[in-house]
Amino acid sequence: MALSLRKVEETAPALVSLYKSAGESLRRHGIDGQRVAVYLVVDYSGSMRPYYNSGAVQALADRVLGLSAHLDDDGRVPVFFFSTDVDAETEIRLDDHTGRIGRIVAGLGHMGKTSYHLAMDAVIDHYVDSGSTAPALVVFQTDGGPINKLAAERYVCKAARLPLFWQFIGFGDPGSRQFDFLRRLDELDVPAKRPVDNAGFFHAGKDPDRVPDGELYDRLVSEFPAWLAAARARGIVRE
Repeated sequence: MALSLRKVEETAPALVSLYKSAGESLRRHGIDGQRVAVYLVVDYSGSMRPYYNSGAVQALADRVLGLSAHLDDDGRVPVFFFSTDVDAETEIRLDDHTGRIGRIVAGLGHMGKTSYHLAMDAVIDHYVDSGSTAPALVVFQTDGGPINKLAAERYVCKAARLPLFWQFIGFGDPGSRQFDFLRRLDELDVPAKRPVDNAGFFHAGKDPDRVPDGELYDRLVSEFPAWLAAARARGIVRE
């Protein structure tokens, strides 16, 4: 199931400390040994440019790879870049992670606006098409609210019947009203609007790559165990 420390040392030595930190966090939250499909969704809107230039997006990708190595055994994470539309659907891998984000965005075009629901639709399609029965953790990074809030809310509710948990992570000013929507999304009624609480949100601030690894991992997985228990109880997760 999980990749061994030796395998990570051989394929991605620069990620060994992240792998160890992720393992400690998973043990703290009681989900080590659980098989989970991990996805990464990253914002490619115009306001994200500083985070690509600073390496913050690459740092997040590396951290997600370190986490995925404990939860899945293929050493790769599907990654989706979105702005007004889905700009790219590709993957990041343990054996090719260095500078990978920069290489991907070098081939992308104009950085557009922020639209969540098309990226969510692409993740849902990928998960369904994969034939996986494992629960999925979708790390969804953004620096602002979506241009179509109603569509984003509808997709979160629609996806609640699938074994997918959406962990939203905000980059930027924690005090910005841009994130009011995500805070509201985190608290959508259960069961009036969705059968289980399938979304979480936390803010990583203006310098997200400075958040300590252990703290970031704790925040990425802290709401996952409660969702997993609720989704199992409702028959949404069967593994």
